[in-house]
Amino acid sequence: MRLSKILAASALALGLATTAQADAPNKLITILTAAEPQTQLMAMVLTMNAMAAGSPAEMMLCGPAGDIALKDAPASATTGQPPKDASPQGLMKTMMEKNALKVQVCAIYLPGKGADASVLVDGVTAAAPDAMGAAIVADDTTVMSF
Repeated sequence: MRLSKILAASALALGLATTAQADAPNKLITILTAAEPQTQLMAMVLTMNAMAAGSPAEMMLCGPAGDIALKDAPASATTGQPPKDASPQGLMKTMMEKNALKVQVCAIYLPGKGADASVLVDGVTAAAPDAMGAAIVADDTTVMSF
């Protein structure tokens, strides 16, 4: 009888631990490579809403989307779009400032541009491939790619 109570208590404790883990939102990694401003903005909007729902998030920009992180970004990254006149870069900066969104460009972005980190918006860094790779495959991570 005593053993069955111990087993029952252990099963209950394990069930509660599993439930608590399941209730915590996954970390979100948004990988954005798309050149289209509307796609870029939608990636920002979805990341912002995931963060508002409690998910910690970070973002990696590569290829044409890396240009969003430039101090001298193209108009496609800075021009407001309907319906709220938001721009990809503007929303990215807002999330960095208000939600501590970690934004990185892929490791080959700056060398591919022949530039260094001084061309990037304050707070944006180059991703370390080993750290990003580990974060992507972590059990508690959801990857959203555009």
